[in-house]
Amino acid sequence: MSGIVGIVNADNAPVDRELLARMTGYMTSRGPDVQRIWAEGSVGFGHTLLRTTDESEKETQPLTVDQRVWIVADARVDGRPELIQSLQDRGEPVTSETPDPNLILHAYLVWGIDCLDYLIGDFAFAIWDSREQRLFCARDHFGVKPFFYAHLGKEFVLSNTLNCVRLHPSVSDKLNDLAIADFLLFGYNQEVDTSAFADIQRLPAAHRLIWTPESFKVERYWTLPTDGYIRYKRDEEYVERFLELMRLAVGDRLRTNKVAVYMSGGLDSTSVTAIAKELLTETYSSYDLRAYTTVFDRLLPDEERYYSGLVAEHLDIPIHYQVADDFEVCKGMEEIEECTPEPSIISLTRKNKEYEKKITAQSRICMSGEGGDGVFSNEGAYYYSLYLIKKGKIGTLLREWLSYCLSHRRFPQPGIRARIKEKLQISSWQSPYPVWLNLQWAEKRNLTLRWNKAFVRPKLMHPVRPEAYSSLTSRFWPYLFERYDPGITHSPLEVRYPYFDLRLIKFLLAIPVIPWIMFKELLRVCMKEKLPEEVRTRPKTPAMGDSISLILQQSRMKWVDKFDPIPGLSLYINHGVIPNLCGKSAQTSEAWINLRPISLNHWLQHLALVHSQSQSEAYYVLTV
Repeated sequence: MSGIVGIVNADNAPVDRELLARMTGYMTSRGPDVQRIWAEGSVGFGHTLLRTTDESEKETQPLTVDQRVWIVADARVDGRPELIQSLQDRGEPVTSETPDPNLILHAYLVWGIDCLDYLIGDFAFAIWDSREQRLFCARDHFGVKPFFYAHLGKEFVLSNTLNCVRLHPSVSDKLNDLAIADFLLFGYNQEVDTSAFADIQRLPAAHRLIWTPESFKVERYWTLPTDGYIRYKRDEEYVERFLELMRLAVGDRLRTNKVAVYMSGGLDSTSVTAIAKELLTETYSSYDLRAYTTVFDRLLPDEERYYSGLVAEHLDIPIHYQVADDFEVCKGMEEIEECTPEPSIISLTRKNKEYEKKITAQSRICMSGEGGDGVFSNEGAYYYSLYLIKKGKIGTLLREWLSYCLSHRRFPQPGIRARIKEKLQISSWQSPYPVWLNLQWAEKRNLTLRWNKAFVRPKLMHPVRPEAYSSLTSRFWPYLFERYDPGITHSPLEVRYPYFDLRLIKFLLAIPVIPWIMFKELLRVCMKEKLPEEVRTRPKTPAMGDSISLILQQSRMKWVDKFDPIPGLSLYINHGVIPNLCGKSAQTSEAWINLRPISLNHWLQHLALVHSQSQSEAYYVLTV
């Protein structure tokens, strides 16, 4: 994990090294080990390093192998043995000990901008090719790593940290009203290529950026496939291949003997933990694997302590509990150490900071089970059955249904009820349109139309697993990944997501839905004896309540309904019509919606303060 920054001047003006050093130094919290800059003429890169893998002990950035092509990267490359072999076959001097950024640079030297066809993993990088006078940037397939840039005519600025880009004097503080509107309507920006600031854009997931003094383009380099089809003769082959891929996905994200896991009592995160324990035992003579679980003991019915405890005991690993019953929503500026770069719901900042410190004291990486519900989306057998019927494979369908009925003593879940609702355009409960929006401002931006469009069911893209495909390609995931990124948390902790492994996802989208996908059958079979039976066979259970809603009902939260709006808030919000939250029972989404005005108020308060503090902080770093 690293902090990266780059400046390129199209008019050949020399890069301001002091500015580059200050921007690099701003990211020291996410890369405390080494901070370095490189500048040559009109191009400069900065990098802050956090060593998280065994190979990163030899990592040095900004990096070049020929003084003509330079790279700065925040990257973890997966499938290293295959990539290394391909590069060696083409004469590149790489070995199993070569750091990940070096592999990316060598891949570029061999394949040019087509190197992305050979790379998997989580990455955000920029390459300056002085031979072509070209800047080449890319973001990974699912957007795990953030990438921001400002294209300001003669100046181009990039970083994986939004507030770092804001430090450049040519980047204005002008807000992007549509992004602010999306936060107020939906809780996060619905546009994958913009930010809350008019001058700063996002490079979307699975996109590359190519800049030269004469041209600029952003283009998609990859799309999640819809045509995968895998059929084995024996059931055991599905189990064997899935376990192989799970071990690859988890193993590529370990690569160190000190590992933390966000582990609930559910099947997804506990499976990741079990595989991690196996791999660490096989790879290291000693290791430190610990689970971290947030629980509620009083506020709401919660069984996570019990089930996660069973797994920790079964695997013989330590588990640390964060008890969240007494969490409070932060009241004001004095309680928030850092403002989030973009508007976000005011949260349990102080408690989360304390929790992160405990984790980072033990490890610099934390595994997560996020994405398990996406790849195993239980959308029923409707689309799968329809697909087999259209292909003329009725015999196959009947055999699979019969086999499932005999082995499980129930029919496969068809999902017909959901399809009927879909055809009749009967939607589930929809959160209400915010009543407190400034009507004039909302009408000028046609926000009611934007609101209505957001709830239109998207076109089905996958013939067999449309809901899983829609989930995995949702714009929500890059937003969630960024929420855990050190650019927001300011903690030197990298969160990794094995279920977003490209190899694993391709496999699970291509195998038979009956029986392997339904109710996570394949995962449950593979976890036999690896997890306690109570956890392995535990059905998916919905949350028994929403903690924020319940916290807001308590008398100590009366201040939420009496916050003082800053003058700028009136542009977006009619403060007088915000419903009271304290002491009232409300549907979960309503509570979250009505917290957005006060959240925006906090963010606007911090905006100028954080920027002015950042501008005044000077850092001195080593140069090359």
